[in-house]
Amino acid sequence: MNKFLVVLTMVTGLAAPALAADMEITPFRTLNQSPLVQIYGIPAESTAVVTSDGRFSFAFTQDVASIFTVSKNQNEQIKLDGESYRWTLAARYGFGERFEAGIDIPFVVSGGGFMDGFVEGWHKTFGLPNGGRDTVPRNRLSYSYSKDGIQRLNMQHAGSGIGDISLNGGMRLYDSQDPTRHDRLALRASLKLPTGDSQNLYGSGSTDFTLSLCGSMNNYTEWGSLGVYGSLGGMAMTRGDVLSDQQNNVAGFGTFGLGWGPAEWISFKFQLNGNTPLYRKSSLTELSKFSLMLVTGGAVKLPDGYVLDIGVSEDVVVSTAPDVALHLGIRKHF
Repeated sequence: MNKFLVVLTMVTGLAAPALAADMEITPFRTLNQSPLVQIYGIPAESTAVVTSDGRFSFAFTQDVASIFTVSKNQNEQIKLDGESYRWTLAARYGFGERFEAGIDIPFVVSGGGFMDGFVEGWHKTFGLPNGGRDTVPRNRLSYSYSKDGIQRLNMQHAGSGIGDISLNGGMRLYDSQDPTRHDRLALRASLKLPTGDSQNLYGSGSTDFTLSLCGSMNNYTEWGSLGVYGSLGGMAMTRGDVLSDQQNNVAGFGTFGLGWGPAEWISFKFQLNGNTPLYRKSSLTELSKFSLMLVTGGAVKLPDGYVLDIGVSEDVVVSTAPDVALHLGIRKHF
């Protein structure tokens, strides 16, 4: 974090004399990568930007997450120790002046990975607890959960496969722009289909429907662009295959973020992602608590209109999201 602030300060000094920048502040396209959360239909996309009529937009994202958490009580015990990689190809098409339709196709890899040493060093550098991560063998996969003496989840092998595909729609509700500001409001919906293998936690086995309201405000000043954005939505789920007797059928989710673009080619962003519990009949934090994670990073404009997002996320509410996740995303409008 200290290195990030140093870079931020340097860029500030270089960009201070500049006039109004046009780097819009937009959300990271990412979600909670916990193996028991990412299988459901919480949308990674929370932008209020709706693709223009007759145009396409594409995004390709990669999320690498390392998780380690162990909890138990008299009746339950859970261990989530592993690493996941999630690549998602997202395509959108705008039509009818205010609408867009699209599809998200994820590919998921789970295994022991390589990040345990990095995460332990990160925690040591910033005085953060390892939570027992340094007491077990590194770079292994072990997901397990038992309740009342019955093993309800046991995954000990690596694998890969297509995740649950989502169909998406968006409707522009408000879009106002002048030389000093740009405000947007959009309604979004998604339908997640059970295309992924739930036994390997590539999907949930449920069909999920989400509806969310997304908004953003960007102001252009002599110090660059200042932006704030957020979303709030709900999700309804059919009964899935993963801890099905404990799965909630309704959940809420949301994002809130703010950012600063000191120049027209770069921005810095902070984003909070949260969701209500996806499971019930448990007193363990990993299953029954509100989840909140923080994503820190920024975006860089590349040649030919491409934009690269780079972010690092951490679990604000400990054990409800991976300890550390790295996010990369590239997007473009055609």
